[in-house]
Amino acid sequence: MRKLTYFVACSIDGFIGDPNGDASSMMQYVNEEFLEFLKTEYPETVSAEGRAVLNFHDAENQQFDTVIQGRGSYQVGLDAGTTSPYGHLREYVASRSLGTSPDPNVHLITDDLVGAVRALKAEDGDLGIWLCGGSQLAGELLDEVDELVIKTYPQVYGKGMPMFGTDFAVTDFTLDSVRTFDNGVLVRKYSRRR
Repeated sequence: MRKLTYFVACSIDGFIGDPNGDASSMMQYVNEEFLEFLKTEYPETVSAEGRAVLNFHDAENQQFDTVIQGRGSYQVGLDAGTTSPYGHLREYVASRSLGTSPDPNVHLITDDLVGAVRALKAEDGDLGIWLCGGSQLAGELLDEVDELVIKTYPQVYGKGMPMFGTDFAVTDFTLDSVRTFDNGVLVRKYSRRR
């Protein structure tokens, strides 16, 4: 069984974006040390365009071979003219409104999201599935999330888009590791408590 990992950036107070979903203020913390971490441990989580600019476009996927994102997260790339932001992965977009996929590499999940994710998790393979976001999608898939990798940036938002857009539900995870960076960023890794 493959793992579904919610690999996400957030503020100290647990927001993945401001009330409009913008998290661009966090980009100031992506320094050389943090980029090296991403390049070596999670290169597939950097967009194809970012990989080309940073000159590691041919880096092998380390953790994931599949990405799932919501329509809002995908729209950011579309607005920038990018129809396949993670062309080095199998891309799935959960959307009831997109209609048709704008790119042959992007597969739409239009209904039975949980069933589609369970089918992906049941596939054979050494690499897992990256839940890219956003908040509502993560909320709908909370019961399917096996692992959390939370990149916490040293900012407080006060209010905004929560990590999980869901009704109140206590869900327990076990802390596996914490990595600290000189710029104040923490990367915490949790596994679902069974």
